[in-house]
Amino acid sequence: MTTSSAPGKRASQRRIAFATIIGTTIEWYDFFIYATSAGLVFAQLFFEPAGKEIALLLSFATVGISFLFRPLGAFLAGHFGDVIGRRAMLVVTLVLMGVATTLIGTLPTYSQIGITAPVLLLLLRILQGLSAGGEWGGAVLMAVEHAPADRRGRAGSWPQLGVPLGFLLASGMTALMTGVISPGEAYLQWGWRVPFLVSIVLIVVGFVIRRSVEESPVFAEIAERGKQAGLPIVTLFRRHWHLVLLAALVFVGNGTLGYMTTGGFLNSYAISVGHLETTSVLLAAVFAAVVWFFSTLLAGYLADAIGRRSTFLIGFGLQAVIVFPVFWLVDAGGLPGLYVALLLISTGLGLTYGPLAAWYAEIFPASIRFSGVSITYAIGAVLGGAFAPMIAQMLLGATGTTAAVSAYLLLATLLGAGATLCLRDRRGIALGPDNEDEQAVGATVFASAAPAGEVAGQFAGTR
Repeated sequence: MTTSSAPGKRASQRRIAFATIIGTTIEWYDFFIYATSAGLVFAQLFFEPAGKEIALLLSFATVGISFLFRPLGAFLAGHFGDVIGRRAMLVVTLVLMGVATTLIGTLPTYSQIGITAPVLLLLLRILQGLSAGGEWGGAVLMAVEHAPADRRGRAGSWPQLGVPLGFLLASGMTALMTGVISPGEAYLQWGWRVPFLVSIVLIVVGFVIRRSVEESPVFAEIAERGKQAGLPIVTLFRRHWHLVLLAALVFVGNGTLGYMTTGGFLNSYAISVGHLETTSVLLAAVFAAVVWFFSTLLAGYLADAIGRRSTFLIGFGLQAVIVFPVFWLVDAGGLPGLYVALLLISTGLGLTYGPLAAWYAEIFPASIRFSGVSITYAIGAVLGGAFAPMIAQMLLGATGTTAAVSAYLLLATLLGAGATLCLRDRRGIALGPDNEDEQAVGATVFASAAPAGEVAGQFAGTR
């Protein structure tokens, strides 16, 4: 039995879970604190000369532009993650994200240095995008490749939990600054900087924790045998381009709806159109993050119990049902309506996010797995989440109604569900380098799969 298929020690599993959750939480706190601020203050501080409406569009555009650089981050981290290891890239991406985030907190505004201010803001956001593009793949592989086959779904949900936790911290910190420490003008003058500057402390904590975990057993086995792929990205696109596209579309179905909340659009809509108080909206976002956390955790367990594919389809079904009512709830129900809308959104998001890590890891061969999961996730983020807040704002401005926004979200959900139906559930497949031939075939319904008995035997042998 290979190292990759043997159950890890419980203490090691807990340490890996803690390291992946903490590290990913810090990474995504940094990423989301920007998106939250983009919907609240960046339009005024960095783009005000463009006029109110255009300034808000430009602010949301900087959120999206960073996504265009996530594939580059994924390419770089994927290549080196498959060549030199998962753990090293986790540390590099964490430090890069922290430095960029901290520097944003020190930036002068447009009124102080003119056009240089938004240019510097955009450059630092691009660095955040590069880091986010590379971080996710390393975190999920550290979790999934250490896990026994029958617990990969829940293990894969550990780094996924860092995303709602990062959103919770970002929303909570901003709510603290707007509601308690620096309300009103003080928030615009200096309070918005504090959540960015806090990142330097979090990065030190995350660095120490991530340095303490062992390398993934799958990569350790690959390195020991000298089987690292020389050009993993070339191999990925030459042999598995169709798989990258389908798996990316699965994430489009999640990310487009997700960035209505994490990308700041729903917050901005509730404040500017619904006339809700800023701190109250941010506290509602904290509530959404808590729901998202628990639904993601539940989805990890469901993925092991009923399968990755089935869990996704349940989540996409819920998303399809709610995309129109959520805006009606905000319009008619005020703050209570916003809470109900966020409850529905966050439940659907968790069900279509929790199983993603395990499923992605199981559909790519071991020697190109880091490249596969990172690049697929980054492409899905570009197609789905990148410009979702900006597109939603444009649709709202052009039509004067949220019906067009809801139709856009429904289309993305249906794309995700359709791609899900095109992929096979591969839970139980062995992840180690001895099984590359089996891993390389049968991931889609259009190709012949490995014999069912062979996969079932591998699964039974890991219990």
